[in-house]
Amino acid sequence: MRPNDTDIPNLSPSGRTETPMAFVRAIATAYAQRGMDPLPALTAAQIAPNLLNQAEARITALQMEWLSATAMKALDDEALGWFSRRLPWGSYGMLVRASLTAPTLSVALQRWCRHHGLLTDDIHLKISQDHGIASLELHEGCDLGPLQEFCVVSVLRNALGVACWLTDSRIPLLQTTLRFAPPTHADSYQVLFDGPTQFNAAMHSLQFDAGYLNLPVRRDEAALQRMLQRALLLTVRPYRRDRLLVEKVRQTLAEHPEHSRNASDLAAWLNLSARTLHRQLKDEGASLQQLKDAVRRDLSMDLLLRTQRPIKQIASEVGFQNEKSFMRAFKGWTGQTPDGFRGAQPG
Repeated sequence: MRPNDTDIPNLSPSGRTETPMAFVRAIATAYAQRGMDPLPALTAAQIAPNLLNQAEARITALQMEWLSATAMKALDDEALGWFSRRLPWGSYGMLVRASLTAPTLSVALQRWCRHHGLLTDDIHLKISQDHGIASLELHEGCDLGPLQEFCVVSVLRNALGVACWLTDSRIPLLQTTLRFAPPTHADSYQVLFDGPTQFNAAMHSLQFDAGYLNLPVRRDEAALQRMLQRALLLTVRPYRRDRLLVEKVRQTLAEHPEHSRNASDLAAWLNLSARTLHRQLKDEGASLQQLKDAVRRDLSMDLLLRTQRPIKQIASEVGFQNEKSFMRAFKGWTGQTPDGFRGAQPG
């Protein structure tokens, strides 16, 4: 993704130094391949050149963001030398824009993988699912040489970051698999990817709960423009909010309304305690009452429009104990009575 055109800020690179120096050396290699000096980029990121030869050295996520942004601009390559052809500024932003109108993350990632193949055939991306586990796979179409690790890690983290951003949800990983042997900085992978990492695997992949593929895409063009100002944050920093529980609760309330009468029944159905249910929903920026109201509202509007069932019957079907309380709630949701809403629709 294209870095912001403004100069890299002269800030203190505070934070935990967890990004391995191997990735900095990979960027320096990309400069060398173009016959260019990486020193200006290292200086902009406040990285002392002598650290390049120190295998155990680390930098902060912010320094990695600064370094990558400067290098992308200088090399005019968002791939930072990974592929046989450059990916000019805006390449990854174009992929996000192509996925922006997808109804769900599943469709968005399918588009991402397909369109990435238009940028380069040096690697091939694929999204699949089996037995409730989704897998984002990366297959190498050629020898990536000394940039293999940096390329694979960056592409996978970028795709994961975009997936989290599109759904406004943290997507925890069940496992990361990588074809290469454990590097000397293998301990860094505890930070690079959550969940266990398996080296010397049959393929490169990120594996996560397939339920996330059903999450709706929540972003628009305005949000994309804001995100592109610091798009590299999606790669270098983890996303925090997790919306999968919200969608599971919404689906349960819609498909099993008998579990909507109290939090204890719903929590038991989801294999949670009522306290954990409320806490996790709060962490996701939602409440059980809000979700119940939204599901009841949508279902009652659908029944009013599609059927001629009596109001009393609809009230019961959407989980109200009596018609009066349903009518009061419906007017609060829509500003109309159920009869008024039904009568105001054309046809």
